[in-house]
Amino acid sequence: MKTVIIGAGAMGSLFGGLLTLSGEEVWLVDIWKEHIDAIRLKGLAIEEKGKTLNISIKATTDVRSIGKADLVLYFVKTYHSEKAVSDSLVLEKEDTLFLTLQNGLGNEETICKQVDRKKVALGVTGHGATLLGPGYIRHAGWGKTYVGEIDGRIADRMNKVAQMFIKSGIETKVSPRIHDLIWEKLFVNAGLNALAGITGLRNGQILDFPETLRLMEALVNEAIEVAGKKGIRIEGNPIDRVKAVIEATRENRCSMGQDLDRKRRTEIDAINGAVVREAERLGIPVHYNRMITDLVKVIEKTFI
Repeated sequence: MKTVIIGAGAMGSLFGGLLTLSGEEVWLVDIWKEHIDAIRLKGLAIEEKGKTLNISIKATTDVRSIGKADLVLYFVKTYHSEKAVSDSLVLEKEDTLFLTLQNGLGNEETICKQVDRKKVALGVTGHGATLLGPGYIRHAGWGKTYVGEIDGRIADRMNKVAQMFIKSGIETKVSPRIHDLIWEKLFVNAGLNALAGITGLRNGQILDFPETLRLMEALVNEAIEVAGKKGIRIEGNPIDRVKAVIEATRENRCSMGQDLDRKRRTEIDAINGAVVREAERLGIPVHYNRMITDLVKVIEKTFI
């Protein structure tokens, strides 16, 4: 299966590297020329459990140079999605599958504005990765990956994607309730990303201080209330699951933290900001999510 990964940051590079190691044909696409040049010159370096793998992988800044693809996999930042999808349409053939593993809400809608809904699938992943420099990432957390059709069908094409991921060492399941799982992932991101970002903490440190633990739980509980009012099926104890993901990625610096460290725009609008928008529509107060969204936006204004 010829796979093109749009957005070769930490997570896109991680998936691209693992898929390439398993023998898949993979292309990484990113606008960051220095990163792509480093990968083309020296390969992609993945630091994992104290060891470093160096992987030869195809990489380009020009998506038009690739040809057609069987699978287009989006890891691009949500605020770049519209242009990324538009640029990636040159990869499309009759049976191309467009799969998003991006953070936050709204990715389905953005892709489906330009791609036939029948060709679009959704997913979430619990892996964590840190970008250390051009051509160099750290695999800092392990978790399950879920993929699924928009309408909840268990289609053969999703089983093929899952098997390809599994062969690459990415534990993956096909789910008929992928929208519920996207919200479950949002609980993690809403409770962790902005909080770790503005405090400068690594993921696991959020659990180590009573103050950040209380704030994390408050952020997640607000998101849970919004999801429940939207009819999202919530199973078990989401707070416990969020804590488990944070612990599993303890040494990782979350993506929003990495963005703020590098003075880059964050995905706050697709995460806590999305909780605020949905809450406003439903008439639910979400004071913690509104506050942390505003704080991140103020920080962004100092460098954007």
